[in-house]
Amino acid sequence: MKYILIAGINGTGRSSLRGVLEGQGVALGHIIDADKIAKENDFDNIKAGKAAVKEISYCLENNLTFTQETTLDGHRVEKTIRQARKQGYDIVMFYVGLNSLEESLLRIANRVRKGGHDIPEDYVKLRYQNCLESLKRVLPLCDEVIFYDNENGFIKVAEIKYNTLNYTNGYRPDWIQEVEQIV
Repeated sequence: MKYILIAGINGTGRSSLRGVLEGQGVALGHIIDADKIAKENDFDNIKAGKAAVKEISYCLENNLTFTQETTLDGHRVEKTIRQARKQGYDIVMFYVGLNSLEESLLRIANRVRKGGHDIPEDYVKLRYQNCLESLKRVLPLCDEVIFYDNENGFIKVAEIKYNTLNYTNGYRPDWIQEVEQIV
């Protein structure tokens, strides 16, 4: 059983990374995506979030492998990880980052122009400011973390296994060097 997180702030490309992982044959189990729930059911963000929490509970109650797309904002993900660990789940996180808040905001604006969902700029700014704190809370709880940069397509830049950060190639974006300081 695995609890898989596809994490990063808004606009980094979490849903696109999920597609890449699926294309690579990564077994993601039941996928929980609050944005998709909102769109498919015409829910607001709060109602979609509640529906996602119900799906997570269902997966945990039935010992199912599942994947959650998340910004790591708040403490619910941390609580879910702790519960999953108690139940014997392996915790794997795929984290996608960008070097700037401005790039995230531009990508969100582009998504909206194409008919996608918007995120208030204040939320994105706050999540960007808090992303290292959010990572700091959950990294120690993960069995494996794989970091991707998405400035120009998904590039695997580092991973954490056995509590050790290892770079996977010579490319080290600014944001991953900040992550190194908290590991």
